[in-house]
Amino acid sequence: MRLISWNVNGLRAVINKGFEQIFKDFNADIFCLQETKCQPEQINIEFDGYYRYINSAERKGYSSTAVFTKQKPISVSYDFDDMSSHPKEGRVITLEFDKFYLVNAYVPNSKEKLLRLDYRLMWEKDLLKHLNKLKEIKPVVYCGDLNVAYADIDLKNPQSNHHNAGFSDEERNAFGNILNSGYVDTYRYLYPDKIEYSWWSYKTKARERNAGWRIDYFVVSDNIKNKIEDAVIHTEIYGSDHCPVELDIDL
Repeated sequence: MRLISWNVNGLRAVINKGFEQIFKDFNADIFCLQETKCQPEQINIEFDGYYRYINSAERKGYSSTAVFTKQKPISVSYDFDDMSSHPKEGRVITLEFDKFYLVNAYVPNSKEKLLRLDYRLMWEKDLLKHLNKLKEIKPVVYCGDLNVAYADIDLKNPQSNHHNAGFSDEERNAFGNILNSGYVDTYRYLYPDKIEYSWWSYKTKARERNAGWRIDYFVVSDNIKNKIEDAVIHTEIYGSDHCPVELDIDL
């Protein structure tokens, strides 16, 4: 199977930048999107041979996720079982297939000066509970914009970013807790020393200088890590401040 994940930073914007052709060229079995910033009625794009699932934020033009899949899932759920502590931001879609669960997520950003860090950490605790509950039933593939560069190798300038969103000790420890709970970062599993990035700030023309961060991931439960065939970061593809990431896996 070929799985693609891409934070498009506005689906309506990226449609005007060649998204439909990029989608067709990948010919993915499952294509996950984050930060679509759309309500269902604003998404007029469909692809022959794909089922489409959308989780939109209540706030218009904010967050939101989508999944296109060739195989019809057994079931689809949105967000967490208990949303009493969470605003409706459209951050999670879970699809159940015969042999695995797919969880597409857009992890909350901790914001400037880490103003939303406490909420982010609570969200990740609930996310891990969700993953572990699924893992008791079937293997799990967890993907998306996880908004964390885990190790120094995963961003251009680690020394100057230790107290910034996406590279704080708290966020890195939270992601480490997921990995230590029986999950594998597929890209780093295959390429422990390779330096590539999946996000570059628009503000400083960082992509031109390749001053990026690797914050987009495919993570799988340990019990299917031997089925990983390849993990690719498609730095050649533009249209967003993120580029697509790919997982090839025998499921």
